[in-house]
Formats: sequence, C-alpha cells, structure tokens
Amino acid sequence: MAKSLLCSSTLNPFFSSTLSSSTSSKKKNQIAYSGNNKNQTSSLLWKRRDLSLGFMSSFLAVGLVGNDIRRRDANAAILEADDDEELLEKVKQDRKKRIERQAVINSAVKEKGYLQELVYKLSKVGQAIENNDLPAAGLVLGKGTDTEWVKTVNSAFTKLSSSPEENTEVETFNSSLASLITSVNKNDIESSKLAFVSSASAFEKWTTLTGLLEQLKGI
Repeated sequence: MAKSLLCSSTLNPFFSSTLSSSTSSKKKNQIAYSGNNKNQTSSLLWKRRDLSLGFMSSFLAVGLVGNDIRRRDANAAILEADDDEELLEKVKQDRKKRIERQAVINSAVKEKGYLQELVYKLSKVGQAIENNDLPAAGLVLGKGTDTEWVKTVNSAFTKLSSSPEENTEVETFNSSLASLITSVNKNDIESSKLAFVSSASAFEKWTTLTGLLEQLKGI
C-alpha cells in the first residue's frame, strides 16, 4: 500500500510537470502557428495586392500606349491628307503652266521662224568649219553680234523663255556665239570649233527645256 502511494506520489508531480510542459508547448506551438498563419495570410494579401496593382499598371500603360498610337495615326492621316492636297494642287498648277506655255508657243509663229533661221545658219556654219572654210562661215555669221538676225533670235528667246534654267542657256548661247564670230573672223579654226560646239549645245538644251525641239525639227 505504502509502495503504491509512494509510486503515486512520486509519479504525480512528474505527470503534472510533463502535462504542464506539454500543455505549455502546445500553447506556444498554437501561438506560433497562429502568428505564422497571420503572417502568411498577410503576405498573400500583399502579393495579391501587388499583382492587382501590377495588372492595373500594365493595363493603364497599354491603354496609354494605344491612345498615343491612335493619336499619332490620326495625326499622320491628317498630314497625309494635307500632303495629298498639296500634291494635287501642285499637279494642277503644273498642268496650268504647261497649257499656258503651249498656248504661247503655238501663237509664236514669227518667233519660231526666227529660231528656224538660227538652225539653218548653225548648220551652214558647222559644215564650213568642218571643211576648214572659215571665210564661208564668216559670211553666214556676219561681223558681230549686233546683226539683225542675232537681234531677232534674241527677241524669240525673250518671248519663249520662262525659267531661270532657260535664261541660263540663252546667256551661254550668246556668249558662245560671240566667241564663235570673233574666232571665225580671226581665222582661228580650233577656237571656232570649240565655240561652235558650245553655242550649238546651249541652243539644243534651250529648245529641250522649252519643249520646242520637236517643233523646230518639224518646221
């Protein structure tokens, strides 16, 4: 009996201590678990919030980019329309100028006759220079640039020239013609050849620019 009581009295504190320790440990574990659970829940909430904010930011960014692209496309379309209108207007103006130019050319019968005379003279001078016959070339050209045929040719140039490029070729022609007449009268065959080529080339360029080349061939 005493032995039984001894065992009971000896074991009870041990069990009490053990139970107390176990209970305390469980409570600590519960508290720790509860704390961890709260932390995990809070972490998940923040992650969901971050994802939501990230999604909204991406959505807004995409929307802003899309709006910007649409605005740029709209502006580009407006500019393209303006360019088309400007191009159309330019085409109309060019067509109007061509019609006006053609009307002037068609009405310039006398001036085209002067230019045809120039073509004839240049042909004769070219043949004479090719044959080294500068006296014959001199008879066609005359003694200077103040002759009547040179004046009438320049009156045709003045009426039918309408651009800076055409006027430049006229100046080149007159300068080369003056050199040609001087070289022929000096009996300088080499300088005559160079001056003839320069004057004939300038005249051909002028007729091409003015659109008279084919018409002069047909006269």
